[in-house]
Amino acid sequence: MKIKRKRTKIDGIELSDKVVIINRVAKVVKGGRRFSFNALSVVGDSDGHVGVGFGKANDVPDAIDKSKEDAKKNVYKININKNTIPHEVIGQFKSAKVIMKPAAPGTGIIAGASVRAVIEKAGISDILTKSQGSRNPINIVKATLDGLLQLRSLKETAEAREVQISKLWE
Repeated sequence: MKIKRKRTKIDGIELSDKVVIINRVAKVVKGGRRFSFNALSVVGDSDGHVGVGFGKANDVPDAIDKSKEDAKKNVYKININKNTIPHEVIGQFKSAKVIMKPAAPGTGIIAGASVRAVIEKAGISDILTKSQGSRNPINIVKATLDGLLQLRSLKETAEAREVQISKLWE
């Protein structure tokens, strides 16, 4: 059975979503335990746009909807170079660290589940990753997004250094 992902458009961008994790949280009150849920979602267009969102509610569907809406408000443009990343980068968030390296065509996505969700929605198909430190999916996803936002193209690097692109290798 194949699950169809819901797609929406934001400013001309068609986004698909993926739920990374759903947590049940218990609050102990006088009458017993009260359960609520939180969800972490990733949205992207598989063409360099990706967003991450977090939502909390008393029911699972409401928490998922809130996380998707939050993700749509936080969509970023990522620099991609021929289905991989332009250079090696390390993303950090709190104690989570994600190391990402460009890979040769045909390598695929070598990553854990939390990192894979962000990478796939960004449209990267060849990458090597390693997550270190925290195993919390929320921190890992945010560390991955931090690393992707650090990526710079050759043109941006040349402009920042005020040199021509051909001079970058000398």
